Amino acid sequence: MSDGYYNSKKTDDICDDVCGQGSKAAATISRLKCVLRGFDVRTLLCLFILMPFAIFAIYLHGQKLTYFFRPLWESPPKPFHVIPHYHTENATMSSLCSLHGWRVRETPRRVYDAVLFSNEIDLLTVRWKELSPYVTQFVLLESNSTFTGLPKPFVFKTNKDQFSFAEPRLTYGNIGGRFRKGENPFVEEAFQRVALDKLLRIAGIEEDDLLIMSDVDEIPSAHTINLLRWCDDIPPVLHLQLKNYLYSFEYYVDSKSWRASVHRYSPGKTRYAHFRQGDVLLSDSGWHCSFCFRYISDFVFKMKAYSHSDRVRFSRYLNPVRIQDVICKGTDLFDMLPEEYTFREMIGKMGPVPRSYSAVHLPSYLLDNAEKYKYLLPGNCVRERQTGSL
Repeated sequence: MSDGYYNSKKTDDICDDVCGQGSKAAATISRLKCVLRGFDVRTLLCLFILMPFAIFAIYLHGQKLTYFFRPLWESPPKPFHVIPHYHTENATMSSLCSLHGWRVRETPRRVYDAVLFSNEIDLLTVRWKELSPYVTQFVLLESNSTFTGLPKPFVFKTNKDQFSFAEPRLTYGNIGGRFRKGENPFVEEAFQRVALDKLLRIAGIEEDDLLIMSDVDEIPSAHTINLLRWCDDIPPVLHLQLKNYLYSFEYYVDSKSWRASVHRYSPGKTRYAHFRQGDVLLSDSGWHCSFCFRYISDFVFKMKAYSHSDRVRFSRYLNPVRIQDVICKGTDLFDMLPEEYTFREMIGKMGPVPRSYSAVHLPSYLLDNAEKYKYLLPGNCVRERQTGSL
């Protein structure tokens, strides 16, 4: 009370004492008390306890969070124009071409099947046996370097005697890797695909020949290639819709594989690539069997060697016991969420891939040699751990 006025404003003695009184240490402590005065102690304790857990959770599952919110930051690609695929063993080629809106040719086109090879001996055998009746020339290039710059032997060269059936029609080449550490793996992949372009010219490919562009594990069906070599008016670039399988033909994922393509070769224009080059897709044209290996060691090798090796975020992912468990459960090797563009599709695919007990409409050579390749068929998820092709 002063001069008849009453001041009810509260003062903070601690804060008032900060200026001009006590030691520097005391002043610092006092200032800190002033700052923290408005905070609840329990809230602060919760923050200090929960924050490290939150950071650790983001470290473990940050990639999952990114993929889960993918529909928010990435739009789906432009839809393909899908051509219905007609086939029966008893139909004439004239009828089949007509059903697709094409004309039948007097003579079939020549067919070149070109692949970059890493270590997929079994799948290459299945592929070449499937396509052998209709392929004019097999073209294969391998390197002593993986896309990630790891050294590797020339696996095909070492096992070439297993492919004597293709020898008369084989153009083989190998190149040395550049082994540049820290480089984006897709740069090395592009370098090898350019080299494959040159090898195709050495093999004698000419204008309007059919060129199959696909990875070894993307296998067009024989009747698809036979149809395309006999029909006129097919698109210059035709992508192939393949059935997606994981680890073997026991785990059917979906029918969204589209990177495989067939081109009517045009000198100076056609370039070997593994991305979208057209808008037309021929439905139900074959199989894509991803990570379909006989040996656990081959799984480990590919996980470290292919262009998406950054998905191996922890060394435990490469543990053979874990890999075997993942194969038999049908779960993801990299512990990732499905790569989809809508939440509905993503949530629908979460969890293990359902088992399929059907071995109908698979490559004929695979079924003719079922005992040799039983690990690719339903009911045989256990793999051998011995050193495989590498």
